[in-house]
Amino acid sequence: MTWISRVRNALAYVTKRETPDNLWHKCKGCGTMVFLKELQDNESVCPHCDFHERIGPAERFAALFDEGSFTVLASPRVADDPLKFRDSKRYVDRLKTARTDTGEPDAFLNASGTIQGRHAVVGVQDFAFMGGSMGQAVGEAFIAGVEAAIGARAPYIVFTASGGARMQEGILSLMQMPRTTVAIEMLHDAGLPYIVVLTDPTSGGVMAAYAMLGDVQIAEPRATLAFTGRRVIENTIREKLPDDFQTSEYYREHGLVDMVTHRHQLRETLGQLIGLLCEGRKAA
Repeated sequence: MTWISRVRNALAYVTKRETPDNLWHKCKGCGTMVFLKELQDNESVCPHCDFHERIGPAERFAALFDEGSFTVLASPRVADDPLKFRDSKRYVDRLKTARTDTGEPDAFLNASGTIQGRHAVVGVQDFAFMGGSMGQAVGEAFIAGVEAAIGARAPYIVFTASGGARMQEGILSLMQMPRTTVAIEMLHDAGLPYIVVLTDPTSGGVMAAYAMLGDVQIAEPRATLAFTGRRVIENTIREKLPDDFQTSEYYREHGLVDMVTHRHQLRETLGQLIGLLCEGRKAA
């Protein structure tokens, strides 16, 4: 089927209120206009340059778990605006907008199900929700995911995507760094693996906490991974950094991640890892 036929067929289902703008997506990697349905069918990976677009929890869960096997876990409730913070807008208003736009309670969701027949609990951070920023809700959801994994005797797999700590929650946001670290130790004490998949972008306080504490560190191709910005580092050390600095491939070459895995191979790779880390341990 040619691209003209695909567009014509798609337009047949477009109502008068819809516009052709929602039929195409401009790839952030190569700038090519990609037919949106084709991009979605390819797990949001550009068919021209293989660039991995950002996706949210719903897409992650659907692509990762065995069909019909997973259940989204309830997110813990926390105070929405503990510091009564306001900048150009009230924090509560920013939260309302983010919840309306994403349909999610906050930037971190957990689900429990099977991956290639093996049970796992998966947590996904959504950059679309206030840049995936880490606040109390993210910390509580992470801890709830760990507790669910311990209760199910299953590994905990986390997909990170974040700009860092949520400034509207001040020190309460930074407190989530040690809290999530302790939760990971609880998982280890229970003899269960913690697997991290770093996606574009992962940075700031999240990078300094649970994003880099995995027993196995995986990254999607060409993801930006950093604690602080490139320009800040260059201005501090007064040197030009390599072009591939702070990318998945750079981290793999320097031993900071174990593997860079294409999105199409993630499900199979994680299924194999669960088998090696959990079933092998049971046999031993």
